[in-house]
Amino acid sequence: MGLPLDCTLGEDCFIEDYVDHEPAPGAQKDFACAFNSRDGHKGTDIALLDFDRIAEGVAVRAAAPGRILRARDGMADDPNMTGVTEQNACGNAVLVDHGGGWQTLYCHMREGSVADVITPGMDVEAGTQLGLVGLSGQTNHPHLHLAVMKDGKIVDPFAPDAGAACGTEQETLWAEPPTYYRTGLMTAGFSTSIPSLDAVRSGAARVTRAERNAALVVYAHVAYGETGDLLTVSGRGPDGEVFRKEIVLEQPQVSLVQAFGRKPPPGGWPAGDYVGEVLLTRDGIVIAHRFADVTVH
Repeated sequence: MGLPLDCTLGEDCFIEDYVDHEPAPGAQKDFACAFNSRDGHKGTDIALLDFDRIAEGVAVRAAAPGRILRARDGMADDPNMTGVTEQNACGNAVLVDHGGGWQTLYCHMREGSVADVITPGMDVEAGTQLGLVGLSGQTNHPHLHLAVMKDGKIVDPFAPDAGAACGTEQETLWAEPPTYYRTGLMTAGFSTSIPSLDAVRSGAARVTRAERNAALVVYAHVAYGETGDLLTVSGRGPDGEVFRKEIVLEQPQVSLVQAFGRKPPPGGWPAGDYVGEVLLTRDGIVIAHRFADVTVH
């Protein structure tokens, strides 16, 4: 398999979530026994760092030769996920059959970008454009969800041998295996005060609506952070950026919460939508990235 997205990992995109290898509900585990997945996640998510890239057009490409089995287009690029159901959560999508029971599924593409370039029954080569990254289906940030299947069962391209012990020394399905980082962001969100680790873990810290006279704080839950990792926390609202803070991690930690924010200005925050952003880098390489949203009223 080749990288199915026209981007450079560690520069303008990164692998956000891997296949969940933890069968128990309410928990997650990636192929290396770390936490870079989501409960029940059935694919590999490759995310962009910038919403503006959607309009520019970032090509989604076939990871291997095959034939287009099915395709869907016509779903709106809607971060509010209006009308999204379990049946159409993949959004505008393409299913490629590779023979021998192998298939790959590409989700969340931009409206109109699929029908422009492919039709069912069409043969494709590795690298053939299938569409463009979008915001269709069950997503509120620009990314490609890639699912790999063998005989209808999900296969992790980083660990196709389901019986192997977890670790990073396994054979993969990638022609050039992407670099794996144990370090990641478990979550990020807005709060109205500096939250505790327990409040972040339980979800109690997260707010989606805030009063104009409340403080606005963006928090991030970091897993397996290393000394020297750089965490950039920022927030912007209707009038532009309202805060930004660079935090250098001082020591390795399995789990920690970092947060930064501002008290309201005189008269309170302007009403509207605010976006928080957390970027985690190591020696200039993007390891993880999360958005957060809150509405001030």
